[in-house]
Amino acid sequence: MKPRPKRKVTSQRKLTSEERKLKSAKLSLIHAQKKIAKLEKKEEQIEYEEVNPNYEEPRLNKEAPHILFEPNKGPQTDFLAAPEREVLYGGAAGGGKSFALIVDPLRYCTNNNFNALILRRTNDELRELIHKSQDIYPKAFPGAKWMEKKSQWTFPSGARIWMTYLEQDKDVLRYQGQAFTYIGVDELTQYSTPYAWDYLRSRLRTADPKLPVYMRATTNPGGPGHIWVKKMFIDPSVPNRAFAATDIETGKILQYPDRHTKAGQSLFKRRFIPAKLMDNPYLAEAGDYEAMLLSLPEVQRQQLLEGSWDIAEGAAFGEFRRDKHVIPSFNVPSSWRKFRACDYGYSSYTGVLWFTVDPSTDTLIVYRELYVTKVTAKELAHMVMQAEVDDGNLSYGVLDSSLWHKRGDTGPSLAEQMIVEGCRWRPSDRSRGSRVAGKNEVHRRLKINDETDRAGLEIFDSCTNLIAQLPVLPLSKQNPEDVDTKAEDHLYDALRYGIMSRPVSRSIFDYTPATEAAKWSPADATFGY
Repeated sequence: MKPRPKRKVTSQRKLTSEERKLKSAKLSLIHAQKKIAKLEKKEEQIEYEEVNPNYEEPRLNKEAPHILFEPNKGPQTDFLAAPEREVLYGGAAGGGKSFALIVDPLRYCTNNNFNALILRRTNDELRELIHKSQDIYPKAFPGAKWMEKKSQWTFPSGARIWMTYLEQDKDVLRYQGQAFTYIGVDELTQYSTPYAWDYLRSRLRTADPKLPVYMRATTNPGGPGHIWVKKMFIDPSVPNRAFAATDIETGKILQYPDRHTKAGQSLFKRRFIPAKLMDNPYLAEAGDYEAMLLSLPEVQRQQLLEGSWDIAEGAAFGEFRRDKHVIPSFNVPSSWRKFRACDYGYSSYTGVLWFTVDPSTDTLIVYRELYVTKVTAKELAHMVMQAEVDDGNLSYGVLDSSLWHKRGDTGPSLAEQMIVEGCRWRPSDRSRGSRVAGKNEVHRRLKINDETDRAGLEIFDSCTNLIAQLPVLPLSKQNPEDVDTKAEDHLYDALRYGIMSRPVSRSIFDYTPATEAAKWSPADATFGY
């Protein structure tokens, strides 16, 4: 007799059996979790594998609250509370910048529409941020999970924080078509151009009216992107004050177009919040980290310990100090001698500086600047004369001597065109060796007088372009005794022309009979007294 064949078990029955086992395992897990929660007296709802759509933020135990993070008073608190669209938290090392960037997006993680992106330059640098987040995210939001393959945090509410790296500018195209409500970049100056930052701004959007959109960055001074970051966040305004976002190439405020309902208004605000080591009491009090920073070379020490943006590697004028060479604006007395100097350019930039001389110390003061592009000689003449309407009589004006060259033109030179309009100039010194001599004279003027504690050159704080350019102007690689002529040196050239005009507080050529008559008049015309 043949043995009875075994019945075939269908794939459907196998699947049903596995589902029962899975369901049984889940029930056992749920019971175990409830027992643990009861023992630990947990009040929050236990989250399982699937996201609960009815999730509510855990209630804090008011009797004995457990504080996971409390921001340091000062800049760290200002950064977390800043309402501006784009904020840079930058300056000295050890100020708590990176930790603030990790904590900042957590306030929105109760919203299932929240989608954040936090970036570092390389994957190795990213690991530190991930490690810090793993220490605090699960404690702040029980049930938050880190998915290594996706490099993403998911929260019980459905919110997401993506932590990844962006090594090259072209890599930013990976985010084409995606939308984020929060974008953070740690160590922004590691990017040599603003391309990635500008492109990521186009990915910032939301349809949820409860969610604002923000871009945040932290960084130390220095690095490949020092200059463009300085132009975007540091130069336009004093620290810790909101300002209208500007185009870093033209300096113009970014505005809504004419047909928009907000036509003429600025698109958004920016803000720079400076960081210092002393802001972080956990590092500052020990003193070991400060001692390490003090041992660094001069440039790195000023950048990482003092948080100075006015110094860069290979800078021609490393002695520039904002606290010594930049002064608050004031009304220049009419009796002080005034003059101006100009370096002209049409396709590039035109820089005009106005000078005065403090008669008590012979300190040279730059009290006004004009920095424009695509302006003809005649247009510039009218702009200059309009700016100095209330200045009284200027002693003289110094203009790049090359503007007297006609270069094959049959008409008047550019200098003659301005003079005809009533804006008078005299040619600058461009003889052999004048550039090196001018640079040496700038160095002499920047020195601090031990007796007066004042520099020989001071600049009004309203001259933002000169203040931004002078400290980071690089040396020439071909001639270390001169600056790099391929850099943005237009205002520096105007400064050099003005300084080399040998200004003094008064001159014998300032004498006029009308002036002297106004100073003294005899009581009796016959006897002369």
